[in-house]
Amino acid sequence: MDEIPRADRSHLPRSERWALLRFSIVGPLFAAPPAAGELASAIAELAEKTWIHPVSGELTRFGFSTIERWYHQARREQRDQVGALRRKLRRDAGKQPALGEPLRAAIRSQYADHRSWSCQLHYDNLAVRVKADPGLGSMPSYSTLRRFLRSEGLVKCRRLSTRDSEGAHRAAARREQREVRSFEAEHVHALWHLDFHHGSHKVLTSRGEWVTPLALGVLDDRSRLACHLQWYLAETAENLIHGLCQAFLKRGLPRSLRIRQLNPIFP
Repeated sequence: MDEIPRADRSHLPRSERWALLRFSIVGPLFAAPPAAGELASAIAELAEKTWIHPVSGELTRFGFSTIERWYHQARREQRDQVGALRRKLRRDAGKQPALGEPLRAAIRSQYADHRSWSCQLHYDNLAVRVKADPGLGSMPSYSTLRRFLRSEGLVKCRRLSTRDSEGAHRAAARREQREVRSFEAEHVHALWHLDFHHGSHKVLTSRGEWVTPLALGVLDDRSRLACHLQWYLAETAENLIHGLCQAFLKRGLPRSLRIRQLNPIFP
């Protein structure tokens, strides 16, 4: 007897895969409710079965109390029972409560004085400061400090030396004082960027072949407007010109066009 193929859910987020698995386990209890007094035995039967782990794909089991909790979570929800079985984010997620305000200020001050330090170097010096000044609070873990530095944008910067040019020093000072945008053009419709990007999943063609599609994107440099986006099966000049013509028909002719990192091909 042929094996029934399972739906591929690897492209879904983990929370979504867990919610679908949980509902597939307790769903029969709603589709065919057990008789009065038989709910416990029905849950016990589900606890004896093996299920495919939504992340590792291995066979696993879930305890009676776990399935019972999922059942009551879904039962209390009237509209979206699958959503009720998703993992809830903690209220303090991303807030790092282990870091008090005095310690946060000390980290920011230390980074302002030593922007070229690595996270490990910040951690070692912060440990010395916390030991010398108990008022800063308890010393956080390395991972907590690393997450805080990333959330605050306190990344390691290259240290400038006397061997660097005067222009490099001016550029560093400009980045400190002003917001630097990544726009190359000062006006909308002055420059378009054009490039192919490989897709992350394969598709089955009418010939029965699995191929990886490519997305052709034509973007306006200043406004970041997508002038045209289209999927193709090959990165050819014919497909490139076809997608570019579609963008011309939608938005007209730009002042200049850049393909990947090449210079503008027409002024």
